[in-house]
Amino acid sequence: MVLLTSSECNFNLRATDFNLPGVDGRTWSLKECMGKNGLLIMFICNHCPYVKAIQKRIVRDALELKQLGIESVAILSNDTTDYPEDSFINMKLLAEQLNFSFPYLLDESQQVAKNYDAVCTPDFFGYNKDYELQYRGRLDESRKETSPEDSRRDLFEAMKLIAETNHGPQHQIPSMGCSIKWK
Repeated sequence: MVLLTSSECNFNLRATDFNLPGVDGRTWSLKECMGKNGLLIMFICNHCPYVKAIQKRIVRDALELKQLGIESVAILSNDTTDYPEDSFINMKLLAEQLNFSFPYLLDESQQVAKNYDAVCTPDFFGYNKDYELQYRGRLDESRKETSPEDSRRDLFEAMKLIAETNHGPQHQIPSMGCSIKWK
């Protein structure tokens, strides 16, 4: 396992379109995922301990952000041959088990991860309603263990600000996690 942190936020960088298969049997594009006030794109996977530590919080935050007009989408870009826990079937099982309220998409070619310059799982990209990047930080202070329940909700607060003002916070703490497993 290689530990990496996400890159700094490149404010106003436009989101790149994609067409990826979801565990729900649909093919999803960027536009179909977008909410009226923005979009949270999450590069996650099934096996990473950093993602496992925050899975329930991701589900919670996605539901609460939906109330603010921010939609969410999760993308798995890992090599599923070398990491079978991240297979499409296991993605379906995880989405059902945790009752994902957002699309969970497979980036088998890994091109979407490359287009977004995603480096780790989890890696969060928060966009405003104009498809401009406004957040590239952590969910909260969790690492391999879940942080205390009263921890500051960095991602939620940033996305709430984006919904209200169309702009993200200037100070952002990078996300930390396992490297994306490239082919």
